[in-house]
Order: sequence, then structure tokens, then C-alpha cells
Amino acid sequence: MDERLIEAPCGFISIDHNGSIIEVNKTFLEWMGFKQENLVGKHFESLLTTGNKLIFHSYFYPNINLHGHVEELFINLRNQNGESVPYLMNARRFGQNGQEMIDCILVQMKKRIDYELELRTTKKQMEEAYIEKNLAFAKLEQIYLEIEKKQIELMEINSGLVEISNTDKLTGIPNRRFFQEKLEEQIELYLKEQKTFSLLIIDIDHFKKVNDTYGHQIGDIVLAKLANILKTQARPEDIAARFGGEEFVIILPHTGVDEAILMAQRINQEVERAEWKETGCLTVSVGAATFTVKDTEATILKNADQALYASKENGRNCATHFSEL
Repeated sequence: MDERLIEAPCGFISIDHNGSIIEVNKTFLEWMGFKQENLVGKHFESLLTTGNKLIFHSYFYPNINLHGHVEELFINLRNQNGESVPYLMNARRFGQNGQEMIDCILVQMKKRIDYELELRTTKKQMEEAYIEKNLAFAKLEQIYLEIEKKQIELMEINSGLVEISNTDKLTGIPNRRFFQEKLEEQIELYLKEQKTFSLLIIDIDHFKKVNDTYGHQIGDIVLAKLANILKTQARPEDIAARFGGEEFVIILPHTGVDEAILMAQRINQEVERAEWKETGCLTVSVGAATFTVKDTEATILKNADQALYASKENGRNCATHFSEL
């Protein structure tokens, strides 16, 4: 690695086409508290949080393979202490001596904080100049308004980044990444305070037939309409999200086995009696599971999925709780 790049004022990581780290500069190591031997040879995804792994697979890899570069990707990496550190990443695919690699530049998001502090300092200097010298009040007022505008724009940008990264574009409800983060939070609450919660997985019956018969455009309309029904049926504290394809999930806080079954059955009924002008009729199968002390993130998903499979096997358009298996 070039000497200037080693201590460049930004993080630098080079990975091969499999995602293994080939090189990393001194700046990034110091920021994150690692040594060379901690990272070189390891997979880049070892630095990612669970939610950001989904971003990497759904956004980073497709864009780097299709366009050869990725610009300003908002991502969180875990440092040596396991803490989440926000970065903006730019990456470009690069070939050298017959070997393909991806060079990544990482800039810490704390630059935004420094920018806000600079704005406040500038504002204070302007006020002092006005008091001491009584100079150009109208001009100073205009500059002040521009600074306020920039502060508002900065807040909107940050808010927009978070909302975009957490929302499913087709249905407008939270996406799998947001669901994953909320599931982790519910498990932490259970482990700390024994707050019971349940999970539903909802799958559209014969959805492939809908696409094959009416086309994918109608299929998309069906997905969006079902998402709206689930959002309407969910309580304020529930989290309804699109899990992928024709599958949806709902996290039910403070909900035991009996309440979860009732909720799942109500969804069956509401979907069946809804007006489906596009397809004539539509039903869903539901699988439910309630978190226990023996469970993990993986097992509750597996349990709900097994319950969903049982609903499919029992003729579809019904709900099954894992405890009934």
C-alpha cells in the first residue's frame, strides 16, 4: 500500500471479490481499535451489524457488480468493542495483475457534528460583530437565515436517510432490515424484563398463480393492499413489515399464545372478506410463535415458519401456533 494512503485522513479497505479484506490502512485501524491481524483475511461482513448485512446484500453487491462503484452508502460498522460507528462509504471495483478487488473509502459521520458546531460558531461570531461594530445588519440577518436553513436541511437529510433505509419501497411499510432491528430489541427486553412477545408470519396463498394469471403488476397491487390491511389490523405498538416476496411479519409486544392466535385468525378473516377486484378473492396462511426463555432470534423465526408450513398443509386460509404442533 502506498505510504500516503496508509495514513490518509480517511479509512481505506480493499476487499477481494469474495469479500475478504486484503488491505486496510492505519487510519481505519486507529479509528476502530483493531490491528492488521484482526482484519486482514477476515470477511468484510464481520464488521457489519445484522441490519447492515441486509443493506450490503441488497444494495452494495448489486451496484458494485452492475456499475462498478457505490457512492455515499450510509452504513454502520462494529469497532473492536462491538460498538456501532456510522460511516459514509464510497467504493469502486478495480482490477490489477489479473486480480479483481474492491477499494473502499470510509468517512466518519462525526464530520456532520463538526459541521453543525462550525455553523454555531459562525452564528456567534456574526452576532458579536453586529453588537461591537453595528455592521451591515441586513446582510448579517440574511446570513443568519441561510445558516438556519442549512441546519434544517441537514436535519431533513439525516431523517430522510433513516426513513429510506427502513421502508419497503413497494408497500410503504417497514422493511426486513427494520423488522430485524425491532426483533432484536424485543428479545433484549424479554431477557432484561421478561416482557412476553409473539411473532406472526403471513404468506399469500397461491401467490405464484396470481402473478402467472394476472401479471406481476397486479401482483404488486395485491402486495400493497395486503400491507395496508395488516397495518390497519395492527395495534399501535405492533410492528408490521414486509419480510420478502409475498411474506409479511408482525411483531406483537406484550402478547402471549392465546392473544397471538386470535390476532392471526382475525387477519385470516379480514383478508378473506376484503374486496379483491384484481383477483376476485384472496386468502393468506399464518404461522405464529411466542418467544420463550429457550428461544433465540433464529429459533422464533424457525418456529413461526414451521407453524406457517402447518397452515399450508392444513388447507391454507388458516392460522397455526407453534405450540399446537
